[in-house]
Amino acid sequence: MTFTKISSLAVCAAALAAFGAGSASAWEPTKPVEFVIPAGTGGGADQMARFIQGVITKHSLMKQPMVVVNKGGGAGAEGFLEVKNAKGDAHKIIITLSNLFTTPYGTGVPFSYKDMTPVAMLALDQFVLWVNKDAPYKTAKEYIDAVKAGTDKQFKMGGTGSKQEDQIITAALERVTSPKKFIYIPYKGGGEVATQLVGNHVNSTVNNPIEAVAQWRGGALRPLCLFDGKRSTYTGKVTETQAWSDIPTCKESGLPVEYQMLRGIFMPSGVKPDEVAFYVDLFKKVRATPDWKEFMEKGAFNDTFMSGEDYKKWVAAADKTHFDLMKEAGFIASGPPPAAPAAAPAAPAEKK
Repeated sequence: MTFTKISSLAVCAAALAAFGAGSASAWEPTKPVEFVIPAGTGGGADQMARFIQGVITKHSLMKQPMVVVNKGGGAGAEGFLEVKNAKGDAHKIIITLSNLFTTPYGTGVPFSYKDMTPVAMLALDQFVLWVNKDAPYKTAKEYIDAVKAGTDKQFKMGGTGSKQEDQIITAALERVTSPKKFIYIPYKGGGEVATQLVGNHVNSTVNNPIEAVAQWRGGALRPLCLFDGKRSTYTGKVTETQAWSDIPTCKESGLPVEYQMLRGIFMPSGVKPDEVAFYVDLFKKVRATPDWKEFMEKGAFNDTFMSGEDYKKWVAAADKTHFDLMKEAGFIASGPPPAAPAAAPAAPAEKK
């Protein structure tokens, strides 16, 4: 064997050894990972978390199992406090929605997003104004006109929780229709909210797309408008005649109300950078699957991803925004206003 061949073999062996050492030193879970959902079953956060669990299992993206646990008591405070108290535990993660911001301000529970470690924004969730298929109004304008004209009654708006996203949007609608035109009725989760609207127990809801898509596809509900600045980019038919992109924005329907909700991942405080990096990489792998792309379109999500400093800045800005919205609506229970972030990031661009 020549010296050149021996040298080449030695270099290859050294490279393989270095690769093996690097792989061995990278952190990964050594026991089952608990995936906390700070909300009830059937809602958007629950559906996304269980979907993610299924994708990870299907594609063998993690050696250890992921166990999904609902802890929605106290508007999600149960789940947030558990993660807050699990400092340094890299085997516990939580999926967050905007109750990450609304629950502390609305209930006074001793918790803040600063008590956890940001991992990644998975997507932004939309909101839709829904009515029963038998409702007399076919457009958002007809609906709002009916609300304004209903001097002898108040419309029942069903939503998930109190002083959270759905009620914040309802309060914003009341600014347009004139004060106190709605009776807001809270339920435990988006699945129950959709069921109540199908049964005509409420007049309308502002459920996320994924929480009412089955009822829309089945012909039981009608979407009136999307609470975003522009229409959805998803053009595939959901019903025989309509796609998400066919739903007009509330703004173009005469309702100047916009709102989107975080679907993000956090860990307890005190975790190590390589532990955070493992989950960032894990969720990038999840997002690269065809399953994820199908799930995003099914739920009409704004498929935006963030991690690192960008995500931290976005979260800080969103916290300040929610405080301002809740203060205006009179939903603040206690606590000082958050400090404004040094530089609020631009709104994420919508991606299909």
